[in-house]
Amino acid sequence: MEQKMNAAACLFEVGAEHHTALECGTRQISYGELQRAVARAAGAWQGMEMAIDDRVVIFAPDGIDYVEAYLGVIWAGGAAIGVNPRLSMPELAPILSESGVRFIWTTAELAPQLVALAQTLPQPLVVIANGGAGALDWRAVCAAAAPIAPLLRAADDVALWIGTSGTTGTPKGVVHTHSVTAPCAAFARELLGAGPTDRLYATSKLFFAYAIANSLFAGLRLGATVILDSEWPTAERVAKMVKQHRPTIVFCVPTLYHKMLQAGIAKTLADSGIRHFVSAGETLPPAVSDSWQKATGHTPLSCYGTSETLCLMLYCDNASGRLKPTPLTQFRYDDLPPDLPQRVWIRHPAVARGYWQRPKEQVDSFQNGWFSPGDMFLRHDNWLEFTGRKDDMLKIAGQWVSTQWVEQALRAACGNTVQELAAVGVKTVDGLTAIAAFLVATPTQEEAARSSVAAGIAALPGHKRPRWLHWVQTLPQTATGKLQRARLGELHEQNCSEHS
Repeated sequence: MEQKMNAAACLFEVGAEHHTALECGTRQISYGELQRAVARAAGAWQGMEMAIDDRVVIFAPDGIDYVEAYLGVIWAGGAAIGVNPRLSMPELAPILSESGVRFIWTTAELAPQLVALAQTLPQPLVVIANGGAGALDWRAVCAAAAPIAPLLRAADDVALWIGTSGTTGTPKGVVHTHSVTAPCAAFARELLGAGPTDRLYATSKLFFAYAIANSLFAGLRLGATVILDSEWPTAERVAKMVKQHRPTIVFCVPTLYHKMLQAGIAKTLADSGIRHFVSAGETLPPAVSDSWQKATGHTPLSCYGTSETLCLMLYCDNASGRLKPTPLTQFRYDDLPPDLPQRVWIRHPAVARGYWQRPKEQVDSFQNGWFSPGDMFLRHDNWLEFTGRKDDMLKIAGQWVSTQWVEQALRAACGNTVQELAAVGVKTVDGLTAIAAFLVATPTQEEAARSSVAAGIAALPGHKRPRWLHWVQTLPQTATGKLQRARLGELHEQNCSEHS
């Protein structure tokens, strides 16, 4: 007989009744209090006639109320979808329309805009908030609701969706099941030695797979304390959060590590009690890893994960870039020579069921419980080398070149004189493949940046040297703050036209 489970209830199997589960600002909530609040929120969703598998968007800044509403949806048998609250209404509308969402939980400030947006959608949409004109009052609904027992579902029933980051095109809805939360703690437990006394803090937000899986889900599964922040992360904000909440494990992204180094904040974290720094979301440049180790005494674990896997799948615990599989992760390869850049197939208990209404991408990426990301790797003895997306691998002068390699070399040469840097493959007028580089100079260091990048390019082999350099004010980013590589080719054409 198939085992029944509930992904939200699974998170409360370890935490002690009176131990702090969540902290946000000056507010704390224990495991016992959080479990009762989630059960009551589930009763509220059920009272609003949310049916099994109904999709509910949580469109608000991170906070304890957010977690209660989000987990309450799953507890009651619905599908929770965290969405970036910084999206504009025109950006949000197609997400709501395509996903067929029935409810959206938000803030009083955003509620009026969402009420107006609901009138334009093809399906009825109920807006719920703690106040706000036209919205259903969440506090009143919860006050009138009775707690309910978690609705037990099959392991492969839908529990939540995660949106892909959209770095290479249109974001996709990734469908995860009720089996997804149980394995989320394996990485932190087995590689970081994490347990109930730890305090986990992710600078990324809960709509991002990196944060919700490796901080919230993992932290609750460990019985640890999870630190949340309603404000958007900056280098200065991270420093304030560390001082106020004293995390022992920090999950951050390479761009923010780099900014903390530039601002001189990294060295202030050396004696803050943080045992581990984890990096994911993008490739951690070796120069940033080395600088962070010198400033704090800790080398960040450089990790690889996707929205489709939720958990981190690969990690490197030094500056070598040699990626090894995380606990519970299995790999297989297609029948290709190991020295050829190639996709890999991943199996892990947290791998998603698939995409929402993307049959072509579904067939390409999912196969009998295995998932193959669009990223490319080189196979070595017992480790992998990340080389970027398929479009990042270029054949120039008969030799393979990864734009990731070019970026790493230029970052090492430029140091702190450059804030952002990216390389992309483009076509010359002769139809040949070449490289264009985009750079954002650090304010007041423009001259030093140009000199450093020139020296870095000169040190590269001829086939790896960018043919074009574009100095820009900023690089296009996704909602999660990752580089939007799909737009770089267009940006190159635009810059070339303007200077022709």
